[in-house]
Amino acid sequence: MALVLALTVVAPALGAQQRNAPVFDVRPGGTVGEGSALSLAAAQGDTVRRRPVAIEYSDWYGRRLKIHQVASWTMLPLFAVQYAAGQQLLDKGRFGAPTWARDLHGPLAAATGVLFGVNTLTGAWNLWDARKDPSARRWRTAHSVLMLVADAGFALTPAFAEDDGRGGNESSRLRTHKTLAVSSMGVAAVSWLMMLPPFRRE
Repeated sequence: MALVLALTVVAPALGAQQRNAPVFDVRPGGTVGEGSALSLAAAQGDTVRRRPVAIEYSDWYGRRLKIHQVASWTMLPLFAVQYAAGQQLLDKGRFGAPTWARDLHGPLAAATGVLFGVNTLTGAWNLWDARKDPSARRWRTAHSVLMLVADAGFALTPAFAEDDGRGGNESSRLRTHKTLAVSSMGVAAVSWLMMLPPFRRE
């Protein structure tokens, strides 16, 4: 009988306590702190962001990049002098062109080959080292592809350095030689410019 009386007294009190218990609001604007610890942890978990992965570069990456950049600044002056010498040879022929044009055209062509060999090696090596870095990956890849196209053009240019016997600017082979050289210079210049501010994309 005493147990029945105790339940009669305690049950209404428990029901009232449950009705007055705070309810946790998970909607936007809800008050954090009114719910259970589990609900609070779930709400806080939504604000946690994944830490970015660090990309490490070796000291040699920086050295190769410096070589690549310094060599690239010699490219445009080299192109300008080479174009002027080549145009003199094309217009006036081997024996009618000025001495400076005859003396410089060959060595400048060799210097162009060395320059692009060095920059292709350093650029391709650094491109591989940076393969895990998502920053400006497409921009770097586009730059590299354009430079490889210029490499191919310069490699083909010497094959048309001899005239076809008609001499002067009538030679179709020499016109092809000039077209390949100028086109390769243009592609290389565009690729170079896209890596400079304000064109460079990060």
